[in-house]
Amino acid sequence: MPVRVVVNGIGTIGKRVAHAIRLQDDMKLVGISTRSPSFVLKTVLEPGAPLYGVDLWAANQNSLEAMRNAGMIVNGTLEELLATGKVDVVVDCTTGGVGETLKPFYQKYKVKQVFQGGEKAHVADLSFTAIASYEKAFGANSVRVVSCNTTSLVRTIFTVDENFGVEEVFAALVRRAADPWEDEEGPINAITPDLKIPSHHGPDVKTVLPNLNITSMAVKVPTTLAHFHMVHAKVKKETTTEKLLEVFRNGSRILTFKGSEGYTSTAKILEKFRDLGRIRSDMYEVAVIEELVAAKGKDVYWGHMVHQEAIVVPENVDAIRAMFELERDKFKSIEKTNKSLGIRH
Repeated sequence: MPVRVVVNGIGTIGKRVAHAIRLQDDMKLVGISTRSPSFVLKTVLEPGAPLYGVDLWAANQNSLEAMRNAGMIVNGTLEELLATGKVDVVVDCTTGGVGETLKPFYQKYKVKQVFQGGEKAHVADLSFTAIASYEKAFGANSVRVVSCNTTSLVRTIFTVDENFGVEEVFAALVRRAADPWEDEEGPINAITPDLKIPSHHGPDVKTVLPNLNITSMAVKVPTTLAHFHMVHAKVKKETTTEKLLEVFRNGSRILTFKGSEGYTSTAKILEKFRDLGRIRSDMYEVAVIEELVAAKGKDVYWGHMVHQEAIVVPENVDAIRAMFELERDKFKSIEKTNKSLGIRH
């Protein structure tokens, strides 16, 4: 019997996760829930759109009235759906901090929970990325899929560590200010530094890789397309640039791009996924720039791009598969999710 899933919160991440769940043959999207009749919600439910035909539920009674007043067909409240016993897990994609307030509500109806990286780590039994945490999530009642930046750092650092051993890491993050459609957010003509060392990203990586010695710094810049990271790691085994490149080329959900072939900016890399016909031009993979990969003895360096709207989507799918022990082998789960989403590696 497929795992029955409801996604609560239909914004940048929620609409993508709901669509990804709908593509799985071992999961069933029994509904979506949200707070307001936004243009995003209306669009994804239109005929021909990714969530057309999915049952819509309101986050609460006030939301129910607002959505019905906006002319939307709503089945009832999320609580009414959960009370039926026809939900196994809620994927919470609400605004950061809201998920923690809803956890007792989810627990009341004895459903498992998947939270997003905007929540604090203590909200769940563990923080999750598929490559590093899959086995730890077996049977878990709650999982927190870490943020886009943390997901990319864990994927690349874990891959390097598996091959060469990592002693310490320094990561410099250049962060997008807002998602493309969020025209009310972000710096307009400024670079905004995170005024703490480490920025919150390093400690968040440690929620997945607790023994890692990592320091991070971050700035926000006036772009909406993607984040970019520059990473230096000290490794235990000396290596070469070519060996390091080969490791990234073979890494899970990592793609390498050559600037010499024209991939010289985040915009040009995303253009590839537009041309490939990916839904919403989503890039689920970490994009490592080959010219920014270097090894000098035990010092290794790389630069990678993060598509903040999409990278965590496959992790949510794998988290559910692990929590319900639908697949014991993480690589088989990753492969299954990759195939459903058109992920190339």
